Amino acid sequence: MVGDRGKLKEFYIPNYILVGGAMPKIKFAPACPVIVFVNTRSGGQLGGELLLTYRALLNEHQVFDLGETAPEKVLHKLYVALETLKGSGDVLAADIQKRLRIIAAGGDGTAGWLLSVVSDLKLPNPPPIATMPLGTGNNVHFAFGWGKKNPGTDRQSVQYFLNQVKTAKEMQIDSWHIIMRMRTRKEGSCDPIAPLELPHSLHAFHQEGFQTFRGGFWNYFSMGMDAQISYDFHAQRKLHAEKFNNQLINQSTYFKLGCTQGWFFASLMHPSSRNIAHLTKIKIMKRQGHWEELHISPSIRSIVCLNLPSFSGGLDPWGKPNRKKLRYRDLTPPYVDDGLLEIVGFRDAWHGLALLAPKGHGTRLAQAHGVRFEFCKGAVDHTFMRIDGEPWKQPLPVDNDTVVVEISHFGQVSMLATPSKRSKSISDPVSPATSHDDDDDSSNEEEYPEDSGERKKFGASDTFKIPDRIDIARFS
Repeated sequence: MVGDRGKLKEFYIPNYILVGGAMPKIKFAPACPVIVFVNTRSGGQLGGELLLTYRALLNEHQVFDLGETAPEKVLHKLYVALETLKGSGDVLAADIQKRLRIIAAGGDGTAGWLLSVVSDLKLPNPPPIATMPLGTGNNVHFAFGWGKKNPGTDRQSVQYFLNQVKTAKEMQIDSWHIIMRMRTRKEGSCDPIAPLELPHSLHAFHQEGFQTFRGGFWNYFSMGMDAQISYDFHAQRKLHAEKFNNQLINQSTYFKLGCTQGWFFASLMHPSSRNIAHLTKIKIMKRQGHWEELHISPSIRSIVCLNLPSFSGGLDPWGKPNRKKLRYRDLTPPYVDDGLLEIVGFRDAWHGLALLAPKGHGTRLAQAHGVRFEFCKGAVDHTFMRIDGEPWKQPLPVDNDTVVVEISHFGQVSMLATPSKRSKSISDPVSPATSHDDDDDSSNEEEYPEDSGERKKFGASDTFKIPDRIDIARFS
């Protein structure tokens, strides 16, 4: 144990910083101090096993179970201690704050939760985040080179992962703010329908006569077919957690739900009233303050607003448009830090399977700096939505009212990426455009041209506040 502890001094944070007490005689600062958050509800039994391994290899006070401890309280307490010690001339505390990195062990929802917390706290020198894949899809993890498969929980596997964290490079990614506002119903509730609650990074605010939901996402917002399958999966897992203790079992359950819900034969088994064009009017922001309607095919049953090139188990719905299409449609290569969302549509589950082909992709609808969905009274009373792997069932207007969901760019956060990352930065010397050939894409989907525009900053989740210049009343 002593030998192992000695090897991991480069990740170790001493007790006096974490829980107080006298400063020990330490000859050197850790090269890569880490705070570890483990979602023990992810990955079946793997989360609990990982928690024990991390606590055996590191200071047990720098490893936290997300089922027992709120990450915002941990980071707030830690940064108060670091700032206080720095103020008293503690050089070690200053070094640890400068080099600190966060490990988030869980699925996509866990990754979004930690990104939301770091953004909300507005920490001085906010730490970058590495993601350890414990979920079913692990899309965020795959986008930054951390893999899709659940990891080993033994000491050797964890030490290997820690060494990857130490050598990983920081990468800025866009943050996206989402706000939804509606009048309070005369009958019934506007809250998400049980058994699932709001995602961790989305928060409800109840005001007289109105209900507002706002928060943030970093990977994607989706609505329709894919979100409904995800909702049913999460609802079943919440009710029967003991049946979802293996990644392969979870993935097969996902596929079965897609079959039993009829999404492979959507045109026959699902009413057209559930198609996106029937549910909502979509507008996109081409330049600051200017919105244009986005016309989509009535056959589209799922729409994804994508920030990272990883969705549904690491697949890339946008793909790689060739140079001719980039020029013809005035598109840009998809970067994770360019202030643009890629908007993609799908007709049915067969269309989704096209992503498995070498050049497969969904229907490329647009690139935009902002997206607005306007729902009015229609043939259905709810729809399914999802942000960063966390779905919910959202009631829609039943009277003459409009529900508006608006997505806009808000700043950036820092992720840790390995050399095998799929995500590309606009500042990378090698961009995705250099790898695009002039061959035709494999899909003949209808597509709609879209211009680039200026960015709009809007606000974000929980402790963020909407700027005074934004008139929230226009969402009513």
